[in-house]
Amino acid sequence: MLTRRTLLKAGAATLASGVARGAPGRRPPNFILICADDLGYGDLGSFGSPNIRTPRIDALVREGLKLTCVYAQPFCGPARAALMTGCYPIRVGEPGNKKFRHTTLHQGEVTLAEVLKPAGYACAMIGKWGLGGHSNNRYVVDLLPNRQGFDMHFGTPASNDFLADTVLLRDGALIEKPAEQDTLTRRYADETIRFMNAHRRKPFFVYLCPNMPHVALAASAEFRGRSPRGLFGDVIEELDFNVGRVVDEVRRLGLERDTYIVFTSDNGPWIKQRDEGGSSGPLRAGKASTWEGGMRVPGVVWAPGRIAGGRSSSQIVALQDFYTTFAALAGAPLPTDRIIDGVDLSAFLQGRSETSPRTDFAYYIWTSLLAVRQGRWKLHLPRPKDPEWLRPLVLSEHNEPEDTGPITEPLLFDIESDLGERRNRAADHPGIVADLLAAAERIREDLGDHDRLGRNVRFFDPMTTRPAAPVRG
Repeated sequence: MLTRRTLLKAGAATLASGVARGAPGRRPPNFILICADDLGYGDLGSFGSPNIRTPRIDALVREGLKLTCVYAQPFCGPARAALMTGCYPIRVGEPGNKKFRHTTLHQGEVTLAEVLKPAGYACAMIGKWGLGGHSNNRYVVDLLPNRQGFDMHFGTPASNDFLADTVLLRDGALIEKPAEQDTLTRRYADETIRFMNAHRRKPFFVYLCPNMPHVALAASAEFRGRSPRGLFGDVIEELDFNVGRVVDEVRRLGLERDTYIVFTSDNGPWIKQRDEGGSSGPLRAGKASTWEGGMRVPGVVWAPGRIAGGRSSSQIVALQDFYTTFAALAGAPLPTDRIIDGVDLSAFLQGRSETSPRTDFAYYIWTSLLAVRQGRWKLHLPRPKDPEWLRPLVLSEHNEPEDTGPITEPLLFDIESDLGERRNRAADHPGIVADLLAAAERIREDLGDHDRLGRNVRFFDPMTTRPAAPVRG
């Protein structure tokens, strides 16, 4: 098996042939991947919010490609693992061969930064990392961004759940405790702008992950009290303003025709606390759910001169696809010793294909497969209410009772015509139900389920015998 170091050397050796696959006569593009935290499908003006003003992100939507069917993960750690590895989180290796609820990324995994660096990219992780241990007090230094391929990191190791506990790091060193959270959104934009200026003459990758609008909410004095939506709206409007600052700097540097900006979210909104939580718009349920509101998030890709503006698509896209797509656009080789779940979206994004190469999706919470989609059809699999195998995660603490089970028989929805997942069509289409049940079984064979180990999940640490089911950490 190839090691990470071997892969990096191989990437550097094949740089010339890789870059040849990019656009002729043009430098490899820059990438700015912005992933908000707990931003719901209905929390942007361009995605239907009636009372949150997001003119700068809305402008990206008008000038770029609006993606109305981006699948994330049900909460933050798994979503970030998908972005960084190009894989379903249940597939990736974790320390001690365990599966943690908030994915802890093993050093044996090859991050997107480690794919791009051999192709000459400068790589920055600015904001919340979330893959080195889901704690501001017990994170693993060796699993922070600087040890995972990034040249610099400025941000928090994990979520900002508690204002007093959140810490701010620079390249692994503690610089602020507690972090001044009402300043973080602006300071993250400041750091992004500085990094772009320092590396404007070579291709760069900025992975920008604001802590907001994850609770505890915090907005600066300039934005607090301005939004009709209260503090939650203040937070989003400040985020929008600072996204605009980053876009303005890309233009000022003359890099807009050499830069892809992706804006999305890690999961659906926290909806149980109405004043501090977001909106899933027309979708059902929210964070920590496999209903659409828990895993479908807003998305936009902006790249003037490379992507035609004013387009909108409901084609299926998953967070893991950006790993594969950025590698293809950069001419950077992917790891060859492992399965990558992401698909290359470049032809679809650039308008050379009307359809996305992704036609299906598997909905997992932690190690449990709860739903599958193929084309327009989505099937929720039977499960009890608050399954024991998901504890200490209790689904009913995050969503309304009608959305937390039990599900006694498979539920089938035409997800294209029934975004709210209200009309069960299982009785009308038994053949489709049978096909999706068979697809779920194939997914279990590959990736596993709460009670079985998938054939193709990765382990990097020694073990005496391969377990029969995931060992949850």
